[in-house]
Amino acid sequence: MKEEKSYTIKQTAEQTGITEDTIRYYEKIALLPRAERKENGHRIYRQEDINTIRLIACLKKTGMPLEEMRPFLAVSADTDPAEYPELVELLTSHRKNIVSQIASLQQVVDFIDMKLEEGRYRQDCSDVNLDGLLEKRMGEPKPKSVSPVEMSYFSVSAKAGR
Repeated sequence: MKEEKSYTIKQTAEQTGITEDTIRYYEKIALLPRAERKENGHRIYRQEDINTIRLIACLKKTGMPLEEMRPFLAVSADTDPAEYPELVELLTSHRKNIVSQIASLQQVVDFIDMKLEEGRYRQDCSDVNLDGLLEKRMGEPKPKSVSPVEMSYFSVSAKAGR
């Protein structure tokens, strides 16, 4: 039987993009199981540990708090999601929040693009026709319009900065 490959904490950090200190922290708060140790006390990580660290990193990028990750880490990678409907619901809810955040950020990007194309940064823009400005773009998809309420928010912010 072939022995499973093991990795040092430095190799694990390089493979996952997570710092050694962060890996130690995840162990300290029991987000990761305690690593096995060599005779000299150095940590040993297996591929399963690396996969778990990558999952943590992925969930973290979504903005999920570490404590909310625990239920997802408690189930094995080959688990059928149908066996854990509560986890499916948590992930679905988290996804909806992310989609909402993306939509909000897209409106901000649209506003910034409009201001850059318009060339006037401090004028009230609540009456500006975004469609006309966006038609000038070559080959770019037409972004979602910014509402007049959002426009006025940015206009007020800009006026306050004068």
